[in-house]
Amino acid sequence: MSPLRHDWARSDVLALLDLPFADLLQRAHDVHRAHHDANAVQVSTLLSIKTGGCPEDCAYCPQAARYSTGVEAEKLLPLETVIERASQAKAAGATRFCMGAAWRSPKDRDVPKVAAMIRAVHALGMETCATLGMLSERQAESLREAGLDYYNHNIDTAPEFYADVIKTREFQDRLDTLGHVRKAGMKTCCGGIVGMGESRAQRAGLLQALANLPEHPQSVPINRLVQVEGTPLAGTALLDPFEFVRTVAVARIIMPRSMVRLSAGRAEMSDEMQALCFFAGANSIFYGEKLLTTGNPDVLADQQLFARLGIHALQIDVEADAAHANTVHADITECGCADEAGIAAMPA
Repeated sequence: MSPLRHDWARSDVLALLDLPFADLLQRAHDVHRAHHDANAVQVSTLLSIKTGGCPEDCAYCPQAARYSTGVEAEKLLPLETVIERASQAKAAGATRFCMGAAWRSPKDRDVPKVAAMIRAVHALGMETCATLGMLSERQAESLREAGLDYYNHNIDTAPEFYADVIKTREFQDRLDTLGHVRKAGMKTCCGGIVGMGESRAQRAGLLQALANLPEHPQSVPINRLVQVEGTPLAGTALLDPFEFVRTVAVARIIMPRSMVRLSAGRAEMSDEMQALCFFAGANSIFYGEKLLTTGNPDVLADQQLFARLGIHALQIDVEADAAHANTVHADITECGCADEAGIAAMPA
């Protein structure tokens, strides 16, 4: 296998996106098959431990307090509720449990509360992941000391398009948090959203930025904008489905060992589109009726699709390989600050 690259030029990524569709999919599938079980898909869900009221202005997000989307601000869930939901997730077959909070960044007083949740979930014998917004170096260290395995923080879009979507923080803020997470020794889940009005060159810029991180994210959520009434991006021209599949395929080629996750927008995807994404290298999905504040295909429909395609849910020994564990999260509502799926558009 060729070594991982972190020196992709924008022109290299754009050239891949420009390939004839069949050629691109074949190349992506070959890379996928060389690094992964081509018929196994990681199953994931999310739990919101703190919903709504976010001070950010992410143009896709229904949890931003400044937009009228019907999402009400809620307090942090009590520890007992989180333990109950994690126990339910484990009983349903989960080996990893994710917790998300609609914060710009957690206050220092919040970190011990989240740390207690992390320790409790670990005590159940599960992996933990969280998406809480921006972290300081010390906060990242505290979460890792509590046993946090994965941290989600999406970069959302290309650096040059970022200010068109979010003005209350800068692209570099995202990179800084990811750096703190890596320094603390946690794994990263980092992707973006497509269909926000960006050009193909800007989609190439998103993929380039992800692949040129010092370490490829262990999980790369590719989100298709879900337009929520009341957010600035409601009414944006819909992204061509084939363009979304191309994005998945290029993510697989340039980040060959990462899990590429179909995240927000899957409820609007046909079975045929999802099948193309799986062939192109997607090997992780969010599972369940609710994905953040937007709908998601139900469990039975996913099981039926898997059966029709001959796909099975990825089952990994948590102790042997924490990087590819099955994930179940329950009922999360998304915020751009807490972005495990990245998204009102979502969103992880």
